[in-house]
Amino acid sequence: MSSKRLQVFLPLAFAVIMIIGMVIGFQLKEKTMSASFFSFSNRSTIQELHDLIKNRYVDRIALDSINGIVANDLLQKLDPHSVYIPREELLAVNEEMAGNFQGIGIEFRLINDTVNVMNVLSGGPADKAGMITGDKILVVNDSIQIAGVKIDGLGVRKLFRGETGTTVKIKFKRGSIIQSVVVSRGVIPVSSIDAAYMMTDSIGYIRINKFAERTYEEFMQALEKLLASKMKSLILDLRGNGGGLMKEAVDIADEFLAEDKLIVYTEGEHSPRSSYFSKRPGLFETGKLAVLIDETAASASEVLAGALQDWDRATIVGRRSFGKGLVQQQFQMSNGAAVRLTVARYYTPLGRNIQKSYSKGYAAYQHEIDQRFQVDSSNQEVAFQDQKTFTTPKGKKLFGGGGITPDSTITVDSMFFNKRLIPLFTSGTINNAAYNYYVSRKTYFEGFKEPKAMLASFTVGDAEWRVLEAEATKQNIKWQALDNNEKLFITNRFKALIFRQKWHSEGYFKVLNETDPIVQKAVTTLR
Repeated sequence: MSSKRLQVFLPLAFAVIMIIGMVIGFQLKEKTMSASFFSFSNRSTIQELHDLIKNRYVDRIALDSINGIVANDLLQKLDPHSVYIPREELLAVNEEMAGNFQGIGIEFRLINDTVNVMNVLSGGPADKAGMITGDKILVVNDSIQIAGVKIDGLGVRKLFRGETGTTVKIKFKRGSIIQSVVVSRGVIPVSSIDAAYMMTDSIGYIRINKFAERTYEEFMQALEKLLASKMKSLILDLRGNGGGLMKEAVDIADEFLAEDKLIVYTEGEHSPRSSYFSKRPGLFETGKLAVLIDETAASASEVLAGALQDWDRATIVGRRSFGKGLVQQQFQMSNGAAVRLTVARYYTPLGRNIQKSYSKGYAAYQHEIDQRFQVDSSNQEVAFQDQKTFTTPKGKKLFGGGGITPDSTITVDSMFFNKRLIPLFTSGTINNAAYNYYVSRKTYFEGFKEPKAMLASFTVGDAEWRVLEAEATKQNIKWQALDNNEKLFITNRFKALIFRQKWHSEGYFKVLNETDPIVQKAVTTLR
């Protein structure tokens, strides 16, 4: 009998024990707030944190944004130039290096919530469709109102850019007449050369704004044009050039150096030393050369300037360069994004490390340039007295670390820090005034067939000054009494912007270079 009772109650006892165990287990799970209690995992802390936010956070979070925040924060802890590029931004970033993009071929400016066409690329899609400078764009694709609404430049670009062959319908106002056109998008080239012209009978000038895939090709076309004009000396302007593809800078350096000269070498913990030499006879190996740099010249610009300085090939004029000597390589991620990871450092032929220190953190690194203007930048030996020095073949002493130090330093123009003038630039007052003035006198300016004739005839006088005053009043900027130097600075910039409307970037720099102290110092050096 006892055996039969045991057979009945034993399964019942096991069932009760199992139920009690399950209840305790579920309670422990809830109390630990973990979906993997008593489990083992090889996942990293970052992966676990990602899943915890995904499954438990109070609000819905876009997972891509989490990935981007974590990735960039991690990369910034390594160095200031390793960066995570989200999938939606990757195309624009790659286009920058390709030297072209797909769009309609206009330059525009937002003035009073209206998209104004500043320039139209000659032979481009918008030009073929009949659009001209001065058109005011109202509606895109019949339904997207962009006049009188809050929209930024990025939003406008997204509407106009797209795959080659696709179309965009644009309604615009020209004078008092409203018109519509259909524009077929195409490949729009973006030149790396801002200007290439003869400053004097013997001195040429070339300004390079970046090092992209076609920069060397464009540079050679400009150099050959100037040599055909009997150029004997060259000013190579790298100010504002933040770098790009090192190969393009190396190829350009090759045109100034004899064969088998070291131009740059790179080296990193997981990247063995790679050296880059001049390989062929250069097109301009013996003529006088001045290279202009400033605090915004970086990376490949510093490679080029550093090589020419180390070999005593050029006089470097301006202000100390940025100091970016880290080499990035782009890696594709599985989610469509990319990472540009620092894999090596740049070194000049003498072994100078171009990279400035980032030991004090990302924020301090980004604001380092601001601090330069607090000291006398003309006394570079004091600023670099704790840095290692190097000697060129001709015995010139150079400094390592923190960028390229010029042979001839020109301090920053105090007008750029003039508190009374800053609002005129930050508000777009001078740019707007120049654009409106040009459009109102477009017939007059179209009569000039070359910049030289316009330089000789067009001056900024009282009438133009009143245009500037009116625009300042419209922007609610107090037009205080200005001294002669301030007026000269404003009118020269206004004139340069007028020339940019007619002759694009080359016209702009032709005007500015006439009074630019760094350019004028280079001219004196070459004579």
